[in-house]
Amino acid sequence: MVIVNYNAGELLTDCVSSVLRADATRVIVVDNGSMDGSLEYLERVIPSKKLSLLRNNQNLGFAFACNIGARASSASRLLFLNPDSVLTESGLARMIEVLDSSQTIGMVGGLLCNPDGSEQAGGRRSFPTPRRAFLRAFGLSRLARFFPDVFSDFLQHAEPLPAQPAVVEAISGACMLVKRAAMNDVGLWDEGYFLHCEDLDWCMRFAQRGWKVMFVPDAKVVHVRGACGRNRPLFVEWHKHHGMLRFYRKFYHHQYPGLLWGLVVVGVWMRFIVVASYHGIRYALVRMGMGRG
Repeated sequence: MVIVNYNAGELLTDCVSSVLRADATRVIVVDNGSMDGSLEYLERVIPSKKLSLLRNNQNLGFAFACNIGARASSASRLLFLNPDSVLTESGLARMIEVLDSSQTIGMVGGLLCNPDGSEQAGGRRSFPTPRRAFLRAFGLSRLARFFPDVFSDFLQHAEPLPAQPAVVEAISGACMLVKRAAMNDVGLWDEGYFLHCEDLDWCMRFAQRGWKVMFVPDAKVVHVRGACGRNRPLFVEWHKHHGMLRFYRKFYHHQYPGLLWGLVVVGVWMRFIVVASYHGIRYALVRMGMGRG
């Protein structure tokens, strides 16, 4: 079990508690230079011999920290879990059962839920090709109900929940149970990503090596999405868009030669400008509201 922490506060302790209740044999927390006392609180509340803390002096990025945790473990299976997530007691056992049910399954993920119980976006998805991302960015994916072959979205949380574990193209890095044999075959996380899209990259590489990625609908994980980055929206969005371009460049550049590739790059950064402007205006309005109060 590997949990990468960065200023998750008491959510980290809730996460580790849920994992221990699910009977994890060892929990490795890799901390990326947190300054909020989350590690100190964890040590006071859970003085478990199953818990190992690895401290980085700075934020090295999610993928880099995941690899530190992976190298520190020799387990035949590794669960990568976000610190703002809580695993149900039966969730881990169910994911292990599915992972071990076939030699061709390399990775499984659970049902990511919001605190209100609704399914969260990103837990099951198709690869966000530049075309699919364009359709979603401009709201055209809403037409998928009428023309699914033309306007299909890459997010699948609005689709009916499958009754059984299902093969998907990608799951979320918030909850990934990975087979060691598959990881040795595919390689570790790509440390060229700092934050966001590294999970898509890994799923793509698993698929390229012939490993199945499974979504397990009856393994519930409550995820407080964005808890570690809500106070740094521009920082998060910058790395998200940078990650998008790295992902597209690695896997789709050959499909978008010349001018088309230039349009993809322009489209990504135009989207960043729009999102950054939104956060800037929102911050200014909050400041103005505080000034009036």
